[in-house]
Amino acid sequence: MEQGRAREAAIPPSGAPRVPGQTRNDARGEHTHNEHTHGGPPPPRAVHRHSVRGQILAALRTALVDGDLAPGEVYSAPALGERFGVSATPVREAMQQLSIEGAVEVVPNRGFRVTERSARELAELAEVRAMIEVPVMLRLARSVPAARWAELRPLAEATTEAAATGDRAGYAECDRAFHRAVLALAGNRQLVQVADDLHRRSQWPLTAAPVARRGDLVADAAEHLALLDALCAQDLPVVQALVREHFTGSVL
Repeated sequence: MEQGRAREAAIPPSGAPRVPGQTRNDARGEHTHNEHTHGGPPPPRAVHRHSVRGQILAALRTALVDGDLAPGEVYSAPALGERFGVSATPVREAMQQLSIEGAVEVVPNRGFRVTERSARELAELAEVRAMIEVPVMLRLARSVPAARWAELRPLAEATTEAAATGDRAGYAECDRAFHRAVLALAGNRQLVQVADDLHRRSQWPLTAAPVARRGDLVADAAEHLALLDALCAQDLPVVQALVREHFTGSVL
């Protein structure tokens, strides 16, 4: 498909969260939520618009991480709305949020283009993240007791579980949750917010990037457990090395 051409999103109906009132699309994704089957549509339920928008935003983020929304392609809100079985309004609102996050850019009268990112941009994000998080983690390693770090082990284990199944979107969420929990120990909400925004931006796919293999995800997730062990032991050189390596070698 020609780059920049508006098209229907290639989001597998079975792989994206369904929202209330959504019907299954055919193989071409051309059925809308207004079409009904032999027995007629189920009785309508009252749905809060904010809830629908949130579900669509989550589905779009998953599609971005999985590469179902291709960098450089333009997607219209009505076409995405048909795919999800909702109106264009919640899709447009979700896309506006993704625009703020740097994942897409607005194309007037056409829709939203998925941002094309280079390896250099990813390296720059990793460098900034390291500048923020390494000093904080080193400071926390000196002051936070081992028992407190042990409480974060379930979050680290969640990343390994998601990685073991090859769930890229699930791993991305667990990865950010772990880093948020670590940084939250510093007691600075602004720090956590800025770091999480940078983390999310680093997870959007590169242009024509190959899909990460399950083994890569597993190796990346294992670094979380190793980092907790180093933090518990207050091994500052290992903490610094692990965090820097985690950022520069991250597969998401």
